[in-house]
Amino acid sequence: MKIYTKTGDTGKTSLLGGRRVSKAELRIDAYGTVDELNSFIGLLRDQEINKKREALLKEIQDRLFTIGATLASEPGKENIKKPDLHDEDLELLEKEIDEMESQLPQLRHFILPGGHQSVSFCHVARTVCRRTERCVIDLMEIEHVDEIIVKYLNRLSDYLFVLGRLIAQELGVEEVTWKPRI
Repeated sequence: MKIYTKTGDTGKTSLLGGRRVSKAELRIDAYGTVDELNSFIGLLRDQEINKKREALLKEIQDRLFTIGATLASEPGKENIKKPDLHDEDLELLEKEIDEMESQLPQLRHFILPGGHQSVSFCHVARTVCRRTERCVIDLMEIEHVDEIIVKYLNRLSDYLFVLGRLIAQELGVEEVTWKPRI
């Protein structure tokens, strides 16, 4: 099977279900941004510091593929076989956030991203996750999108923020807090 089909050469692509749409359509932007986020999660998974979190980060990538498949599906086509998100997926992120926060000092100030490349990768993934969430909400305002997708992305961005803090602590990197000029 060849990777190139030439069917997208005119700026159109197919949704799962067969309908052809512009590659600039909001739905395509939403699942394309999910794909971008998934790539950054892969980058995080590849960091030596995350070897002990590799299985969880892979599971997050699997859930992002689930979200991408859902967003790539033609609305109204219920016969398309695809995986779904479940409340347990949200609960897993919440459990992980709670566990990480129990190991961290209480947050009293905004934190500036950075301090170590692995920490910075977390913050890049977090901000791409927030952008993904905004794209999905934009789509949700014109078409039905299951609310669990937005909830998952919201929880994932929180997870990535706390993960960045924990990685900084594990690496012995001091968090740089934002001190506004007054």
